[in-house]
Amino acid sequence: MVKIERTPTPPASLVIEKEKEENGFSGSYNQEDVVDQLNKDFHGKCYLCEQDELQAIEIEHLKPHHGGKYIDLKYDWNNLFFSCSHCNSVKNRLKYEKDILDCCVTDPETVIHQALVNGQVVVKPLLTTPEAQNTADLVQDCFELRNTTIRSLESQNKVTALKRTMNLFFKKLDELENEANHRTLRVVRGMLSRQYKFSGFTRTYVRDNIGKYPDLAPYVQL
Repeated sequence: MVKIERTPTPPASLVIEKEKEENGFSGSYNQEDVVDQLNKDFHGKCYLCEQDELQAIEIEHLKPHHGGKYIDLKYDWNNLFFSCSHCNSVKNRLKYEKDILDCCVTDPETVIHQALVNGQVVVKPLLTTPEAQNTADLVQDCFELRNTTIRSLESQNKVTALKRTMNLFFKKLDELENEANHRTLRVVRGMLSRQYKFSGFTRTYVRDNIGKYPDLAPYVQL
C-alpha cells in the first residue's frame, strides 16, 4: 500500500446515479467515468496488495455502505477505491469495517512496514493506533489469508507475483552496485516509484538498507 493522489473532482455520474437512487430508482457507483478515473489515479493497481494488470477489478468502499443503507457513503467519491476482487473479499469482514487507513489522505509508509521475509509477507504497524494495526493486519491478510481453498490459491498467487518483482528488484540493485549506469538506475527508480506494482515493498526495502544504497535516498523519501 502506497500514497495515492486522488483527482479531487468527482466523476459526473456519481451525482446523477445518487439522485436516481434517492428517487427510488436503481443507481450505480461504478459507471465508466468512475472506473476510468480510479484506474488512472491508482495506476491500475489494487490499493491494498498493489498488484497490477488485474483480471477481476472491483470498486471498493473504504467505509461500508451496507447495501445502500448509507447512500452518502455509497456514492462518495472519496470513499471509492480501486481493488482486485480477492482483496475486496478479504476486507469485507466485520473486523475491517473501521479503522482502515485512507491511502489518499495519509501516506501508508509512515504507518505500516511492508516486507518480504524468507518468502513470506510480513506487515507490521509503525504506530500504536487501531488504524495502524488494522491496516497492517488487512494488508497481511490480502497476501496470507488461507481460510478457504480458493482464497489460499489467490493469496499464494499474489505472494508469487511479489517474489518475482522483488527478485528482479534485487537483481537490478546488484547490477547498480557492481556497475552503476544510467539505464539500470532508471529501472530501479521506476520500481521505487509509487506507480509501480508492489512499490510499498521495494521502497521499504531500500529505506531499511539505506546505508547500503545511500544514493537511492531521494527516491524513497516520505
